[in-house]
Amino acid sequence: MAILFDSTHFPIKQTTNFLAHCSVSHLNKPAADRSTYFLQRQVAVGRGLLFEYTGDQHIANRFHQNFAALMKTTADNITMTTNTSEAISMIANGYPFQPGDQVISYVNEYPANHYPWVVQAKRRGVELILLSDTQLQQEDRPYAGPVDPALARGWSMEELEALVTDRTRVIAISHVQFTSGYAADLEQLGDFCKAKGIDLVVDAAQSLGCLPVYPQQWNVAAVASAGWKWLLGPVGTGVLYTRPDFREKIEITMSGADHMVQDTEYLDHNWNPHTDGRKFEYSTVSYALLDGLSVGVEEIFLKHSPEAIRDHIFELQELALAKLDTNKYQPVVHQRQNRSGILALIPKISNAAQICKTLESKNIIVTPRDGYIRFAPHLCTTPDEIEQAVTAFNEIQ
Repeated sequence: MAILFDSTHFPIKQTTNFLAHCSVSHLNKPAADRSTYFLQRQVAVGRGLLFEYTGDQHIANRFHQNFAALMKTTADNITMTTNTSEAISMIANGYPFQPGDQVISYVNEYPANHYPWVVQAKRRGVELILLSDTQLQQEDRPYAGPVDPALARGWSMEELEALVTDRTRVIAISHVQFTSGYAADLEQLGDFCKAKGIDLVVDAAQSLGCLPVYPQQWNVAAVASAGWKWLLGPVGTGVLYTRPDFREKIEITMSGADHMVQDTEYLDHNWNPHTDGRKFEYSTVSYALLDGLSVGVEEIFLKHSPEAIRDHIFELQELALAKLDTNKYQPVVHQRQNRSGILALIPKISNAAQICKTLESKNIIVTPRDGYIRFAPHLCTTPDEIEQAVTAFNEIQ
């Protein structure tokens, strides 16, 4: 199995077997070093700091370019944000809805891609239609079986197609369901939305960094992600992609000093906002943290293709599945097109939270979520760490 990482980038590996990259991840060292450098320079030079960054080293330029490379798009489609909720809220609040327009989402959607649409239903007469939870079609394995309906599972393309009407304006969905690990087939969904004239808005917080996310190729209108999960970046960072024609029809709902083409000519109050991704960069952000996120992408994720990272993670999952005691844990293994970085396990011997606490006492970190144990290795995980973790799982009585 190929090694996809520089061990000096991940000091946590000296003490901890971290398999919770779907949660708040450990911070990579290039990101931490870059953020620290910014803060140290701010101590030394104050306001002059921002003028040190020019050309490709300009923080926003570098951010736009790095994330454009990661998502195979152009820099003008990228926006710096602070989290997924901020990005989707700006999209939802600015969308040109009329009363009676419909948004289709999923009943067990993550709040960041749920509440912004609830606001539209409450304030603007939008009808929010929720896909029901459905029994998952798993890979044909001896241990595969029905998943308790009390657990979030996934949704079906067949139901989605049946729910679409001529009033459907937006489909708002997570690329990866945050508990079961069910991944939407974005290419299929994007083709469907293109044929129907529907805008597809995707929460990619559980996929960007571990799965390919190519919105321009797949007809996705908007992609929002946090930076501190699979991107291994600082908390309080995020990224937004918007397609140009989609961005044009989104009204500005938040504005400030950084919004206008006239830049630092602050007393020029002409309404002249940017029309590229900077349309949503309305005011001062945490440049230290966002530059850290950007440099982490550059130093770690752009060294490998998203496909190589995905395949590495899937190989590690397969290694775990080969050794896991399935009398104690039921794995949820999706069809290939619906797999993600999250391998969900249903415990049969104890509750998920207690098992995770037991493992944490051995410096093995996995996370419980709504009845599942989420086993989430990444590009920096080794086969030895998988074997150590699975052995510890199997020893629990």
